[in-house]
Amino acid sequence: MIGTVPTAEPLGATLQPLVGKRILITGGGGFLGGGIRRRLATLGCRLVCLQRRAPSADESGEADWHRISLGEGADLAPLMTGCDLVIHTAAKAGVWGSWDSYVIPNVRGTDEVLRGCRAAGVGALLFTSSPSVVFDGHDEVAIDESVPYPKQWLGHYSHTKALAEQAVLAASDLRVAALRPHLIWGSGDPHLIPRVVERGRRGRLRLVGDGGNRVDSTYIDNAVDAHLLAAADLLSTGRSSGRAFFISNGEPWSMRKLLDAILAAYDLPPVRRRVGPNLAYGIGVACEVLYRLLGLRHEPPLTAFVARQLATEHFFDITAAGRAFGYRPRIALNDGFRRLRAAR
Repeated sequence: MIGTVPTAEPLGATLQPLVGKRILITGGGGFLGGGIRRRLATLGCRLVCLQRRAPSADESGEADWHRISLGEGADLAPLMTGCDLVIHTAAKAGVWGSWDSYVIPNVRGTDEVLRGCRAAGVGALLFTSSPSVVFDGHDEVAIDESVPYPKQWLGHYSHTKALAEQAVLAASDLRVAALRPHLIWGSGDPHLIPRVVERGRRGRLRLVGDGGNRVDSTYIDNAVDAHLLAAADLLSTGRSSGRAFFISNGEPWSMRKLLDAILAAYDLPPVRRRVGPNLAYGIGVACEVLYRLLGLRHEPPLTAFVARQLATEHFFDITAAGRAFGYRPRIALNDGFRRLRAAR
């Protein structure tokens, strides 16, 4: 659970178009989807949530829940009937797995969502994408949405998310938008925080290079804000329709500073061990080859994608999101880390 969730009031009348609406959320029990669900519930929205697992006791009263694995041929139209908006957050994340394990939920699942919207007459779809859809392994310094997709992706996740994003943005018969939040974190985060903490405790965390490369991240409540603001826009002015938007805290920190802040929140010492970028990339490639040859399913200790992410700068110009639907990060990184420590 998120430690401290701000109410919708600070965003004021901007969220009025969402009040009382019927909204379907894919991945409604996930870290981001759950945050969106809880905030929409405070607006009196009637919620339908899809996810692979059954809801917990404290979740069940907030929505009409359905256990569905996207990409496996489900007809979503009956569940979407009467909905004003669909928010599609569900996806297979991570950096390891077969092509099919990613393409089925991420690409075919998104196709199912699009078909369901059309068949049910839902006019608006908000898609959660990722900045990795444009990552080519090199520095990304204050880039904006004009940066094209790369000719080759470094992993199945970024490739399939790019294919899904392209399919959504091509749906000219719907009001659609794609948000690309970078490194969402906070209390309850199942990805970044536990990974860093676990490796920090075991002494296995290393900087790739000197750790001075700047990276953006997004505190969970700000990521939720962005989704609600974009959703409200799709149901009103539609300025965001047909476009993708980078989302972050707008505070690029060095990789060293970001990792040390996570460790400090759990009373762990700062990371000081290093490995060179070229060596890290070589190790990542070797791990991938070895794991595939041996048919190992669990994630390698390092992949080529992760090595490049850890070594390069990647921070983004979020001006477009501010202009299109009024996104401004309300919770600074330092405040977010104070909340993270308090919620332990």
